[in-house]
Amino acid sequence: MKVEIFSDVACPWCYIGHTRFDKAAERFRAKGGTIEVTMRPFQLDPNATAEGQPLIPMMERKFGPQAKQMVERVKGVGAEEGLDLRFEDAISVSTFEAHRLINVATKQGRGEEMADRLFRAYFTEGRNVADPAVLAELAAEVGVTDTGEGADEVREQLARAHALGISGVPLFLFEGKYAVSGAQPEDAFAAAIDEVAERVGETPITQLAAPADGCADGACAI
Repeated sequence: MKVEIFSDVACPWCYIGHTRFDKAAERFRAKGGTIEVTMRPFQLDPNATAEGQPLIPMMERKFGPQAKQMVERVKGVGAEEGLDLRFEDAISVSTFEAHRLINVATKQGRGEEMADRLFRAYFTEGRNVADPAVLAELAAEVGVTDTGEGADEVREQLARAHALGISGVPLFLFEGKYAVSGAQPEDAFAAAIDEVAERVGETPITQLAAPADGCADGACAI
C-alpha cells in the first residue's frame, strides 16, 4: 500500500497526525501488511523568512488573547502522544529547505525519519530549521547525505498539492485516490488502512473520514 503524507514541519497537527499514523501503520505491518510512505511538502506560510521570528508573539498578533489557550490545547494533545511541544521556544521560519532535505532523505530511504527529526527540532528543541548548519547537523544525525538537490522537485510537489486542491494539512493520500484529512485518532487511521487494503483497485478519490484537526492558510485549529 502506498501512502503520501502532505504536511509542513511548522504544523503541530502534522507532527501529531504523523505520530498517530505511524502507530496505526505499525499495527498493520504487525498483521503482515506492507505500507510505503512518502512525505510530501506543503507550506503554511510560503512567505516566511529564513531568519524567522518567535512563534508565540506571532500567534498572539494573529489570534489575540486566545492564542495561549490554543497553544495549551495542542500541547496537551501532543503530550498524550508522547510529544513534548514547546511553542514558547519555537521559531517560525521558512520550511522550504527542510522540505528539500526530506526530499533528499526520501531518496535515501529515510524520509519519514528525517521528517520526524525536523518536527522534533522545530517543536521541542527550538531550532531554526531554515539554517543550513542546523539542517546539516540533523541530516548527519539521521544518516542522510545532503546532496543539495531537490529544490525543483519540491516546487513541483507544492504545485501538485495545489492542483489536487489541498488547502490544509496533514492530508494522507492512499494509493493516489483515498484521502484522510487531519490528525485523526490512531484507531481511525488503522480503520482507514484496513479499508484501503480491501478497496485497492477502485477509482474515485474518496474521503475515508471526516476532516480532523489540521492547519490551513497559515493557521492551525489549535
